[in-house]
Parts: sequence; structure tokens; C-alpha cells
Amino acid sequence: MAGSGVLEVHLVDAKGLTGNDFLGEIGKIDPYVVVQYRSQERKSSVARDQGKNPSWNEVFKFQINSTAASGQHKLFLRLMDHDTFSRDDFLGEATINVTDLISLGMEHGTWQMSASKHRVVLADKTYHGEIRVGLTFTAAAKAKDHEHVGGWVHSLRQ
Repeated sequence: MAGSGVLEVHLVDAKGLTGNDFLGEIGKIDPYVVVQYRSQERKSSVARDQGKNPSWNEVFKFQINSTAASGQHKLFLRLMDHDTFSRDDFLGEATINVTDLISLGMEHGTWQMSASKHRVVLADKTYHGEIRVGLTFTAAAKAKDHEHVGGWVHSLRQ
């Protein structure tokens, strides 16, 4: 599938996260998310003192330039616990395959997946909670159309 456009990731919230604090201080985790698509990375704000049910409600945009005729498009969401005095702890990861979303967006100009839950797992695939994410892909030609009507592409340049 060849094509280009913009992938918008709406990071909503997470539920039931389990931390690595052996002292049982699960309420003390300060979660944030590193969203990655290929070499592009975006980092959410830290949900301070929100523990295992944090809420972000943030949107991240990724430039998609795909010349590959085949291949999977995957979005990785790494959940981390922000620690002030030590290295941030890994809480788990969710993987979202966005290949179909991009195909449908290329075909229809834009395609949206409303916020849905994705499993947060460790490397051994054990369940460590869930994260809610909404996705929108807008094909490049469609994104250019928005520029003329004062859409978000235009507003980024002001």
C-alpha cells in the first residue's frame, strides 16, 4: 500500500495499570505514554498522582509516508511511570495495527476509528491493564484540501 498522509492519535486514558513498585505503592505511579510510529516518537504529559487509572485526552500527529507495497503499519504505546529520583519504570506496552486504517483512509480520503480499548502487556504478554485510543488517518490529498478552508494544516502555520 503506497500513500501518505497524517495519522492522528487521540490518547484518552488507561485503566487498571499495575506498577512495578514492590512496596505496594500502586497509587503513587505517575504514568505517561511514549507513542511511536516507525522512527517518530511523541511523549504525553505525565499524569501526576493518577495511579492506575490515568487520563490524558491528548492528540498526537504522525506524518505517514509509505512507499512500501506491503508491510504492516504498527503504532506502539509504551506506558511508563515517571520517577523523580530513579529511572522511569516500564509499565507495559500496547501495539495497534493501523494498516487497515491507512488503507481505508487512502481509499476514502479520511478514516476514523473511535476510541477503543487495547491491552497493555509486558514482554511475556501478561495483562497489565488497558489503554483507550482513538485514531484518524487523513490522506495527503485530503489534508491539502483542508488548507484552503482554514483547516488544521493551515492553522499550524500561523
